Amino acid sequence: MTVMNKKKYTLMGYLFFLPFGALFVIFKIYPFIKSMKMGFYKWDIFGTPKFIGFENFTRMFRTERFWTSLWHTLYFTILTVPPLVILGFLIALLLNSKIKFRGFFRAAFYVPYILSISVVCLTWKLMLNSNFGILNKIIGFFGFEGLNWLNDPKTAMIAIALTTIWWTIGFNIIVYLSAIQQIPSSYYEAATLDGANAWKRLFHITIPLLKSTHVLVIVLQVIYSLQIFGQVYIMTAGGPGGKTRTIVQYIYENGFKYFKMGYAQAVATIFFLLMIGISIIQIKLMTRKDESI
Repeated sequence: MTVMNKKKYTLMGYLFFLPFGALFVIFKIYPFIKSMKMGFYKWDIFGTPKFIGFENFTRMFRTERFWTSLWHTLYFTILTVPPLVILGFLIALLLNSKIKFRGFFRAAFYVPYILSISVVCLTWKLMLNSNFGILNKIIGFFGFEGLNWLNDPKTAMIAIALTTIWWTIGFNIIVYLSAIQQIPSSYYEAATLDGANAWKRLFHITIPLLKSTHVLVIVLQVIYSLQIFGQVYIMTAGGPGGKTRTIVQYIYENGFKYFKMGYAQAVATIFFLLMIGISIIQIKLMTRKDESI
């Protein structure tokens, strides 16, 4: 290919990209820069924005509700990430084995993931009802006293976590199942000939070869969990007594309930930096040379 042809194809590439690039800058980059800038202003939507420097950020770090909201978010992440990762991996192993109705079970585990958040949360809200919920009926059948799941500060976040695990585990199962099926069967055949049992094949072949998948699932799950909002808003609205208020709900309340747009944007900026930090960790872990293989 001549130099002129290379320049021609390069120019054509830029021309094809130009419509999307222009729209991306107008509707994504420009609003993003403007919103980041708003964190340094005091603005209640109706008045004129007033520049106040870092006052929103210093106020945020002195506010107890910010720290409690951040802790509730981290607590939810702790409750959901380990079960979603571990159970997702184990169920994928089971669904990859030769069991009856394997196709049915694969579909059954994934179907909840395609449901809308409102359908899932309202259904689980009925199931967790302290008076007529089916979960308390099952607990009572075994002779135990039912729990006030969504109105007790000790169980409200656990109930939201259970709902989230049931709803989203299908995604992790599909990711793990796809990765497991990419491992050459010859590895297992060779290990079997060498006398390796199922446990040794699991710990010395399957788990090490899925290292990048483990990292991907863990980091994505942490990011999704940190952004928890819909389940809390529908099921408890941050209650009881603010015990399930998360950082995203805290941003929402300050911006659209109290009209403190500048302060809300300052909190959102810190949250965005947290997401960037996790993404950088993901990239570093994903690009590290796997010395165990």
